[in-house]
Amino acid sequence: MDSTATDRFDTSRFEASRNRLASLAYRLLGSAADAEDAVQDAFLHWQAADRQRIKLPEAWLTKVVTNLCLDRLRSARARRERTVGTWLPEPLLDGDPMLGPAGTAEQRESVSLALLTLMERLSPVERAVYVLREAFSDSHSEIAGILDITESASQQHLHRARRRITAARRHGGEADAAAARKVVEEFLEAASSGRTERLVALLTDDATAVSDGAGRTRTLLRYDTPRRIAAVVRAGFKPTPAKRRFAGGTPAVHYECVNGAPALLFVIGDQVIGAVTFDIAGGKIATVRSIAAPARLVRLTEAWRQHEPDAPLISQW
Repeated sequence: MDSTATDRFDTSRFEASRNRLASLAYRLLGSAADAEDAVQDAFLHWQAADRQRIKLPEAWLTKVVTNLCLDRLRSARARRERTVGTWLPEPLLDGDPMLGPAGTAEQRESVSLALLTLMERLSPVERAVYVLREAFSDSHSEIAGILDITESASQQHLHRARRRITAARRHGGEADAAAARKVVEEFLEAASSGRTERLVALLTDDATAVSDGAGRTRTLLRYDTPRRIAAVVRAGFKPTPAKRRFAGGTPAVHYECVNGAPALLFVIGDQVIGAVTFDIAGGKIATVRSIAAPARLVRLTEAWRQHEPDAPLISQW
């Protein structure tokens, strides 16, 4: 095989692993843009390596991507950007290959916005062990090889990660899809019509809401009582000429699933300008996340343009 044919063959071997590597990087970083950068960096490492001596390409690439992500998580820039109160994961439309694998409840939960947020409480190594074990079912022997630690250390990191996530997790389990949609549609109707008492009734007693302020604030906006959340939601969902000017038009509101959870997407033309996601527990809304910073909606918008949505719940907000 000549060098050109060898390069084509080796590139195809990398491309066969690209989606898996991207989904690993996304779980580790919580950012699609950063995950894509990490995978591209891994490709450059792959091209520069003596590929004839790599016996297990998938294992080699997994190690490279994992360690590139750990370097990013440990960087001074990441510590600044991901301080408590300033960071939210980047939402992805269901069906995005970056969300795979999704065959088990543990794998689906590992890309939920709730868990991606909770994993910020873990050290980079704990996060890597948790993701490799829970989402990709790697053995402790395999994880030890990827992270250059002992199997015993891998087990200890996993134990600590599970303990920290369990202690911080407020609600668990997957909500019934039809029931979740009904709750969100009721939420939208109450928010649009100004029925504040109905909004309060749809929220759990310990509900929380968080907003990135459309990227205009340095810290996240947080609200943590049902009445306060209802008041903020009512004000936020009330259309005004000023809001439409800021949005750049009159959006339609669609029901979709984002990171496995129910969501409302605000769309103008083929551009997603906002996503409101919900965690459902016991038939009520436990968490509301409003994400409208343009940088967090790039990949979601790209997926939307390839998507065939149902009719909007509100055609002109």
